[in-house]
Amino acid sequence: MKRMILVGPPGAGKGTQAAFICRELNIPHISTGQIFRENMEQETELGESAKAYISRGEYVPDSVTNPMVKVRLDNPDAREGFLLDGYPRTVSQAKVLDEMLADRGRKLDLVLQITADNEAVVERLLKRAEIEHRPDDTEEVIRHRLDVYQELTEPLMSFYEEAGLLVKVDGNGSIDEVSDRIKAILEAK
Repeated sequence: MKRMILVGPPGAGKGTQAAFICRELNIPHISTGQIFRENMEQETELGESAKAYISRGEYVPDSVTNPMVKVRLDNPDAREGFLLDGYPRTVSQAKVLDEMLADRGRKLDLVLQITADNEAVVERLLKRAEIEHRPDDTEEVIRHRLDVYQELTEPLMSFYEEAGLLVKVDGNGSIDEVSDRIKAILEAK
């Protein structure tokens, strides 16, 4: 049980928990942000394409994102497992991911959704904005990001729930409490 996706709202502690899961399972943490950065730094054709969209503040289309993810999943370190973060974001991407894995005789094992109380997330992100001096992270902006997350994620979570892959974990509480909940889920699978 080592091929998984981690999903959660901004401020739910995905980065922290992703690091924990990857240490526990000895698998790579694969994020679309990291894939985009690596391709842009290496000036690959896909990287140049992604850079053009990102520089305009636009969503990088599937025609660019999907091939980048495919190449990354073909790396030797991801053969035995991986933790995907930031992909898939849509049901169409989820179907492409299923095809990518099936073509390699593999399948997804788990979709872990960290859930968190909106008010707790807003509070956490406002504190982080203050500590990290992010003046753009106002309460209004944070609430908008949460709304966008819920709007985009709902159909995807329904898709994975129907497939029997979705497990929700309560992201409220301390880092250790959430890690313990995740560990219990991983051990039960």
